Amino acid sequence: MSSDLSVILPRVLIVSRRSVRKNKFVDFVGEYHLDLIVGYGAVPVIVPRVSGVHMLLDSFEPIHGVLLCEGEDIDPSWYEEDTSGLSQEELEEIRRLHASDTAIDKEKDSIELRLAKLCLERNIPYMGICRGSQVLNVACGGTLFQDIGKELSRKCPESQRVVHINYDDYDGHRHKVKIVENTPLHNWFKDSLEEDKMEILVNSYHHQGVKRLAQRFFPMAFAPDGLIEGFYDPDAYNPEEGKFIMGLQFHPERMRKPDSDEFDYPGCPFAYKEFVKAVIAYQKKLNSITCVQRPVKLNKEMENKRKIIVRSFSLAKDMYATGRGMNPSKASELEAGADFLESNTALSVQQEKRLKQMGATVRNAGSYIERLKLNEERERMARNVMAKMTVEQLSELLTFYHTMGQICSEVLEKKFHELVVSNNDFVGS
Repeated sequence: MSSDLSVILPRVLIVSRRSVRKNKFVDFVGEYHLDLIVGYGAVPVIVPRVSGVHMLLDSFEPIHGVLLCEGEDIDPSWYEEDTSGLSQEELEEIRRLHASDTAIDKEKDSIELRLAKLCLERNIPYMGICRGSQVLNVACGGTLFQDIGKELSRKCPESQRVVHINYDDYDGHRHKVKIVENTPLHNWFKDSLEEDKMEILVNSYHHQGVKRLAQRFFPMAFAPDGLIEGFYDPDAYNPEEGKFIMGLQFHPERMRKPDSDEFDYPGCPFAYKEFVKAVIAYQKKLNSITCVQRPVKLNKEMENKRKIIVRSFSLAKDMYATGRGMNPSKASELEAGADFLESNTALSVQQEKRLKQMGATVRNAGSYIERLKLNEERERMARNVMAKMTVEQLSELLTFYHTMGQICSEVLEKKFHELVVSNNDFVGS
């Protein structure tokens, strides 16, 4: 069995929500989410809501899926500058009525919006539940109602008004939504729909919601007051191919019968089932284009050469750190490092960083530094040329080099394999 667990089960990132318990901050994630993710074959990785984490998201790679759910209101500065015409008195009343939700958490906003944009850029499967759906809409340029009751409900006829949060019957409260035909939501709940109706009852725990839906999304369900209760990106939905970008305002994982784990409808867990299916497919697709280079086993001659080069870098590092001049007797040892750097003209950033850590400095790489300057000039010229290209041209160029990168990785892996076989044959003879 492989020791690398990241290639066994896919990883789904979930950002925690901050709460206060016994005068201390506690991070938590609802267990229903975790249970369903694990049950369908993925591993939930909890991203803690602590200061600075939004700058450390690269450390959570590989990311095969993102599930964002529940939390406080999103800071309105992310999507609009004004307060939608609400008076100061109305804003104060909203804060009193929804005290637990109106305490803005800017750190959580930063973490989740960055993750949402990462998913959109790399087509990583994303599912947003409640606040998570709002984060997705905002990340794509959509806006939110600051308060549904003040901005939407009061403009509706009495018969169309909806109670979107009921603190007296928190988990038991339900309201109708009308499902849009030929959408994923319709497919999941079709066996529970009456012949002449497209309605189901959903739970509701929110006082904000989608105001203007981002252009790329298509609605899947509406409340009687017109509020969008679910949406998805049709061009990024195909779970079998690892595509899933969706937001649900209600909580299907919590739609359960009183004092029971039985779901209100058989279709309730399908959002999680299809999401994890997409996550698994995405992981397979990612693994197929990511070639992990196997360590090369060196023969005795090559190992001696490696030690000479490392010794050369070590001497250079010591000279740089102490400020002492070069000992003439050590000149030949320094030349080995310089020759190595001059013969390797296409080092990656990681390789360059590693060499610097080993001590590869200007003291044994003068010509190498000149080459770096030349590369910087070439990069500057390339940026100038690309700035004049259209979006379509840039997309085609990116696709071309991505393909070339895959081919290069495959050829390199093959060459490394041939090198290992050759070295082993040499040692055996």
